[in-house]
Order: sequence, then structure tokens, then C-alpha cells
Amino acid sequence: MEFNVRRLAADAGTFLSRAVQFTEEKFGQAEKTELDAHLETLLSRVESTKHWTEKIMKQTEVLLQPNPNVRMEEFLYEMLDKKVPMRANNHELLGECMIDSGHEFGPGTAYGSTLIKCGETEKLLGSAEKEFIQSSAINFLTPFRNFIEGDFKTILKERKLLQNKRLDLDAAKNRLKKARVADARSAELNSSPPLGEEYVAHFSYMLRFLHVRWLKLCAEEVQQAEIELRIAQSEFDRQAEITRLLLEGISSTHAHHLRCLNDFVDAQAAYYAQCYQYMVNLQKQLGSFPSTFSNNNQPAGSSSASIWVPTAQPAASLPAPPPSQASPALNELRSTSGTRKARVLYDYDAASSSELSLLADEVITVSSVPDMDTDWLMGQRGNQKGKVPITYLELLN
Repeated sequence: MEFNVRRLAADAGTFLSRAVQFTEEKFGQAEKTELDAHLETLLSRVESTKHWTEKIMKQTEVLLQPNPNVRMEEFLYEMLDKKVPMRANNHELLGECMIDSGHEFGPGTAYGSTLIKCGETEKLLGSAEKEFIQSSAINFLTPFRNFIEGDFKTILKERKLLQNKRLDLDAAKNRLKKARVADARSAELNSSPPLGEEYVAHFSYMLRFLHVRWLKLCAEEVQQAEIELRIAQSEFDRQAEITRLLLEGISSTHAHHLRCLNDFVDAQAAYYAQCYQYMVNLQKQLGSFPSTFSNNNQPAGSSSASIWVPTAQPAASLPAPPPSQASPALNELRSTSGTRKARVLYDYDAASSSELSLLADEVITVSSVPDMDTDWLMGQRGNQKGKVPITYLELLN
């Protein structure tokens, strides 16, 4: 390979010149060319975009995969350019566990059948979650990552090049300034030299003269320095224009990210709607199971699509309820449509959503409702309300 000594020396000289200029600027010993306000605004906007894009990406990854160990494993597979192994998520693991236990207890039993149906729904939720994560990674995270690893790196490269061109420009300005100072001092000494034989006597004058000559030789000639300054100014302006065009493209990046954000919101809405539909279907399936008693201890105004959980039959040792109380108090309650306090004699499990479960010895409020069966009253406990059998109550005065 050909070794170009001149090119190496030129590059080393340029690097040294930039280093000297940068150091002098830091110590306040050299002037610095400032960028125009529009370019500075664009640079600040790009930096802000990069900062918040990284933060949004990080938090989205945490949302999609809360387990930091799994995220690190997926990152390592991505760095090694290997395919991430397929693994069951939490919903799918729970679904498998429910299905296995349901088969163990027996698909023909109410509990076993319910476990199997719940497990199948959990597996559907797991599949929907995987689809949502995949869609979000493709339509949301990938464009954001492409900006960080692609467009922003290009902008960073051009901005660094602009910084180097600015250092070259300021270094050329300093060389021209020094050359002009040296030329002025040389002209000043040459304009009034001592006469004749006094040159020998004025040794200090000779030292000053040689010193000025040396400054002029070390610095660039004024004409050459002006040429170099014009070249440096032209290259700086050209690079500033290239950088400005790239920075102005950040508006297009924001528009693209906006579309990606809309896609992410649509995917998230579809995912939650799908999960909701799965759960509603499961509720309907569980609600259709034959059961004599269900737990109805839920606040009034709750959704009617509640899950009915089969409960145990009442114990055979439960005392037989007394005959219906056709007492004057009951007749008065039915005729006035008022309310009375009643003490519960025995525990009662509601058989439907229109009934109210009771606990022995508690006191509730009862009232009569027109066209209601004569063996029932409307009971109320706080916000809970439902039908209660008269034979389980004792009206209080």
C-alpha cells in the first residue's frame, strides 16, 4: 500500500491546528465563530428529539416486557444477530396450568370444566399479547430505533464535520491576523532604519529586526493567508448549509413518528378490545353453567355480565324454615308499601342475580313490591339490594 507522507503530514498539521484553536477558545485566548440562531435552534430541536425518542423507546420496551432479565436476553440475541427463542408468556403459562388441573379434576365436573375454559381463554389472551408486542415492535419501536441509529447518526456526523470546518475557519482567521501584525511591524521598522555606520552600534535594533523577520516567515504571507481564509469560509458555509438541510428534516421525522404513534395506539386499542371480548365470552360461558346457588355479594349497579361461581348446596342439617308469617305487621307492610327492619333467622345463598344473600342474625331493611310473589320481600343492605324469602326473616317492631 502506497504511503503518502505529504498527506499524512498535512492531516497531522490540520489536526494540530484544530487542537490549538479549540484549546485557545476554551481558555478565552481566541475568538470563536458563532453559528446563526436558526441553526442553533435546529440543533437544539434535534437533540431534544433524540433525548425523548430514547426515553419513549425505553419505557415502551418496559411496558411490552416488564421483566428486565428477559429484555437483557433479547438485547443480547439481537446484538449477536440471532433469533430470539420462542417462549410462553405469563398468560399462556397460566392457561396451561389451568387446563392441566381441569383434566386432573375431570372435564365432566363443574370445577374441572370451568378450569379448562378459563385456561383456554388465558391462552387466547397470551396469543393476543404476543401479536400486540410484535405489532408494536414493527410499527412503533423499529422506526424510532431507525431514527436513533440512522438519521441521528448522520446528523451527528455532519455536525462534527461542521465543527471541524469552523475550527479551520477560526484558525485561518488567526493566521491572517498574525500575518498582518507581522507585516505591519516589519513595515514600521523598515520605514526608519538608523543611518550608515550606526547599524553596528545598534545591536538591539538588529535583534528586533530579525525577530520580526522570523515572525513573518513563521506566519503565512498576508496574501496566502487571505486565500486560505476564503477557502475555509467557503467550506464552512457549504457544510453549514448541508447540516441545516439535514436538521430541517426533523419535521418530517416528527410527522413519521406521529403516524407510528397512531399505529401504536390503534394496536393497543385493538389488543384491549380483543382481551375484553375474550373475557366477556368467558363470562357468558361460565354464567350458562347449571348451578343452584351463586355468590351475589356484589355492590348494586355492578355489571350484569358477572361470573357466576357455583357454590356448595346448603347443609342438610339446616333447620326447616317456619311457616310463612301472615302477621298483621306483614299485612301492614304490604298495604302501605313502606319499609321495616327485619332480622335474618338463617343463612341464605342467593340463587340468582335478583336475590340477596343473607347471614344469620343480621338486620336488613325490607319492603313490599307490587306484583311480587307473596313469599318474597325486597331486602336491602347498604347499597346491596335483592329479593329475600319471608320464611328466613323475622319482622321487627
